[in-house]
Amino acid sequence: MDNSTTATPAAEAPRGRRAGGGRDAKRAARAARSASSVPYITRKVPYYEVLDEEGLQIIERNADTILEEVGIDFRDDPEALEILKNAGCDVQGERVRFPRGMARQIVQASAPRTFTQHARNPANNVEIGGLNTVFAPAYGSPFVRDLDNGRRYATINDFQNFVKLAHMSTSLHHSGGTICEPVDLPVNKRHFDMVYAHMKFNDKPFMGSVTHPSRAEDTIAMTKILFGDDFIDPATGKNKTCIINLINANSPMTFDETMLGAAKVYARANQACIITPFILAGAMSPVTVAGTAAQTLAEALAGMAFVQLVNPGAPVVLGSFASSISMQSGAPTFGTPEPALVLYVMAALARRLGVPFRSGGGLCGSKIADAQAASESANTLIPTVLGGVNFVLHTAGWLEGGLSMGYEKFIMDADQAGMMHTLLAGVDISENGQAMDAIREVGPGKHFLGCAHTQANFESAFYRSAITDNNSFEQWEAEGQQDLAKRANTMYKRMLNEYQAPALDIATDEAILDYVNRRKSSFPDANV
Repeated sequence: MDNSTTATPAAEAPRGRRAGGGRDAKRAARAARSASSVPYITRKVPYYEVLDEEGLQIIERNADTILEEVGIDFRDDPEALEILKNAGCDVQGERVRFPRGMARQIVQASAPRTFTQHARNPANNVEIGGLNTVFAPAYGSPFVRDLDNGRRYATINDFQNFVKLAHMSTSLHHSGGTICEPVDLPVNKRHFDMVYAHMKFNDKPFMGSVTHPSRAEDTIAMTKILFGDDFIDPATGKNKTCIINLINANSPMTFDETMLGAAKVYARANQACIITPFILAGAMSPVTVAGTAAQTLAEALAGMAFVQLVNPGAPVVLGSFASSISMQSGAPTFGTPEPALVLYVMAALARRLGVPFRSGGGLCGSKIADAQAASESANTLIPTVLGGVNFVLHTAGWLEGGLSMGYEKFIMDADQAGMMHTLLAGVDISENGQAMDAIREVGPGKHFLGCAHTQANFESAFYRSAITDNNSFEQWEAEGQQDLAKRANTMYKRMLNEYQAPALDIATDEAILDYVNRRKSSFPDANV
């Protein structure tokens, strides 16, 4: 296992200035002072709604019709079929039909409206659901990209780098899961290294492995070692929720044995499951917003009801990943209006159901961190926060429809996430926010720059980006004519060079590694 903390070499500084010094360093220091350090966001602005009561009821009725008449396939898992049959479902082969309203009743009877995901540093615990928003990095990319090396297969060193960047990013609250796929490690063993990286190089919450039930079991075993006695809630005697994981429906209307197996392992251990239909509308759902929303709700209800039947009260999150496709080429498209409408609808449906909601992020189809990437990502992130997403996967780093994780894109997206902290904080109407003392002091015809109120508030008055440039053309030209991607390149390298690992008890670290090494030695050398 590579436990190296070596970062990518430092960026070259523009001629005549030292890396880490000068104006860039001052900009970064100002941003660090003004950046949010809260463990999660609690919104103070209203939700944006696109459907009225009648419209939402239509979607809910259609979802119940899908569950009752069409049904959901639960494939290659006899135990899952037996659980559903015993609960009162109509099971014919692998096709499961839910009596009208049954799935909703099961979920509402026991699924928590909000829950805490615990971090090894309790200051970084996140509350998922309600008015809260948690930002996590992108997930699942087999490739990485940066300006220096271009597009290449991801390695465990890249994975560790992104965990470190997530740990250091004040606008991200979570280190995510499979931030990128370390293809330099065997498929049947790489989950150990990925989960260990989250534990070693980060003290925010993280996600577990779902690619095989045994890998979910390994995640839980390692987490029990990490948390020790603190894994058990003394008030209830139950496991604390220390892991959240992504269970994708194999849309349309199918759950496979891998996802069902992982869901059972996590649910029985009281760990959180995000039940997410993965939909490219037009291929895996109807081309319409209402049709896609109804199918998404039906699939998610079936998965969440199954989790509650496995372990009533286990935390679940209603997930929605719905994008569109080009009807000319079949390629996925991102940042378009229709997926935003699906997101708004699904957020409202989750609130009505009474469970947390996952969707959104900084999605784009662009291959590089360019204007297309910025536009499409903004067109995804704004609906994400306005609609009321509680757990935001793919906040930072997403490129190429999720095939690549971008270093520069990660920094650019994290900057945008910081702005969302400010947006969701709403309008300050305290006495200081009203600023009447400043208006009285300055009066007509003067400026506010030197007044007492401005002097008291100037450092925190506005969001200040660490990577944008608002200087004069002449100054920008003299400093190397760098675009945003180049400044982000410098920033991520500086962050990795300045990274310091959060303290981890030596005995705990050794115990985790001992478990990992023993488990790895039980596998055949060949990939499976």
